[in-house]
Amino acid sequence: MTKEGYARLEAKLKTLKSVERPAIIRAIAEAREHGDLSENAEYHAARERQSLIEGQIADLEDKLARADTIDVSLLSGGAIKFGAKVTLADEDTDEENTYQLVGQEEADIDRGLLAITSPLARALIGKQKGDSVEVVTPKGSKVYEVVKVKFG
Repeated sequence: MTKEGYARLEAKLKTLKSVERPAIIRAIAEAREHGDLSENAEYHAARERQSLIEGQIADLEDKLARADTIDVSLLSGGAIKFGAKVTLADEDTDEENTYQLVGQEEADIDRGLLAITSPLARALIGKQKGDSVEVVTPKGSKVYEVVKVKFG
């Protein structure tokens, strides 16, 4: 994963531990004060939320512990590899999109972060500016031209 992706996951973990966890503990304590727990919907909802938060915390801690971070600013070259920012032109519509190839855990297509394990990213690996790439998608086959490759 990139250093930026690692930092985002760390920030999310910190928020869960320092904001979300204490808030849910207060909500559980408040719900307990309302009496009979067997019929207390607030209590059960808070406990369920606590379970979700603790699961997210454990998941993020595991991902961060196993993560290999790569400083993309140290990478260079003309061939597409992990960390590259790639501008592609759809050969049918000439529409251009830019993506950065990142780890699965930090992928967010709306922000232009493409998982290295995705079919498009796998097809791009090793390609260079000017190359055409054909990718089979659920909507059929698409052909893209690599317009730009940059690192950092």
